[in-house]
Amino acid sequence: MKRLLLLALALSLTPTAFSQTTSLPLLESAAKRGAASSPAASTAVSHSPAQDIFDEVNQLIQDQYGGLSTVDRSALTRDYQARLAAVCAPDPASCDAAKAFPVVSAEVTALGDDHTFFQDPDDYKDFITSATGGNRLQFGVRLATLDGESRLVLDVIPGSASQDAGLQRGDVLRTIDDQPYTYAGLKAAKEAGTPTRLGLERLGTPLTLTLTSRESSSRDLPRLSFLNAPDGQPGKVALLRIPTFLSGGSVAQTVHDEVRAAQAQQASGMIVDLRGNTGGDLSECDGAASAFVPMFTRLSKMAQGSSRTVVRSGARLDDGRIRSSVQSPALWTGPLTVMVDGGSASCSEFFAYELQYAKRATIVGEATAGVGNTATRVFPLDSGAALQLTILNYAKPDGTPYPVRINPDVSATTDLTALSKGDDTLLSAAALTLKTAPVLGSGDAQVGGN
Repeated sequence: MKRLLLLALALSLTPTAFSQTTSLPLLESAAKRGAASSPAASTAVSHSPAQDIFDEVNQLIQDQYGGLSTVDRSALTRDYQARLAAVCAPDPASCDAAKAFPVVSAEVTALGDDHTFFQDPDDYKDFITSATGGNRLQFGVRLATLDGESRLVLDVIPGSASQDAGLQRGDVLRTIDDQPYTYAGLKAAKEAGTPTRLGLERLGTPLTLTLTSRESSSRDLPRLSFLNAPDGQPGKVALLRIPTFLSGGSVAQTVHDEVRAAQAQQASGMIVDLRGNTGGDLSECDGAASAFVPMFTRLSKMAQGSSRTVVRSGARLDDGRIRSSVQSPALWTGPLTVMVDGGSASCSEFFAYELQYAKRATIVGEATAGVGNTATRVFPLDSGAALQLTILNYAKPDGTPYPVRINPDVSATTDLTALSKGDDTLLSAAALTLKTAPVLGSGDAQVGGN
């Protein structure tokens, strides 16, 4: 898995998985754990900051790893201990922690688990900002690549500078301060924090907008809009966009609230848009999925054993204990379609799978990123870095493992060139499936529960 650097400026529609099913309350300090030295630690660099972080990471890999890698972890530790010793050879007693970063990163990659990776202090700081919905310097726009540059607007974060300036989905950025547009130029303008003139094209019409990056919230909660129903279908269709499951909490609660709003508007069907959703907090994902599936169950297999999770009516119970819940849970019973693409990863794959497994929705789009069968925990390290580590893998109660990726029931793609002209091809395909999409009957209260 590629490490996703959270630039706060934009995320593209690439199958880059961010944070698996990271559960924020499980953030754990290595200092508080009192982690012991790794079993293969060499005395050549003992007590140096570089050795300390190496030992922290390897102790976690030995004790907490619950993924599917078959690599010999003890041999891996010995191999990379030798590499660290070589890096620190000039001054082993005071080798700086930063010298261990590339060694540890390479070791974690060699583990062969695409869900596990090392975050240096800057990466981890950005992760925490996004995870907690904190403020950061940003324009608040997500872009996709068109004509060789990240220039096509996919999402505008509410309350951001981009929303205030009037940017819209489908806009194509053409110039920046009267020069040809480059993504690098946009990043530089963000860092400068000065007024920036953007020349853009909207449905073939040239426009000029001025925006200035500013500190604003990274929270990007689900939002509801309505479409005209396709020809031959009555009423209007609810479109529920869920851009992330990692947005400082309240994702699941917002999904239930928006479902209730769609019901109040008497929507004839609903489309859930998970395109580009790179995942987040599994509790938020579970709570959100329970707005569409009355109940579902899974087994979590980890180094210390197994546990059973049941999700129903907006509440998640782990081995019978309530882990999370929403207030006034809603349940959508009408026709339901879910859109996914190659950028839908991790938690969004869990969401889509629960609905697909329960035969509760038609899944439309592209095969997903392929990191949807495990969960990770982020372990902060004393150096300010962190390790995102796979701690468990999932199966249904009958032993059926969760799939690596979700294959849609109906294949369709988002044509970015068409989107720049106002035609969302995948959305149009999804809308057409609503006529035959599953509905939830009065006898389906236990759907997905086995």
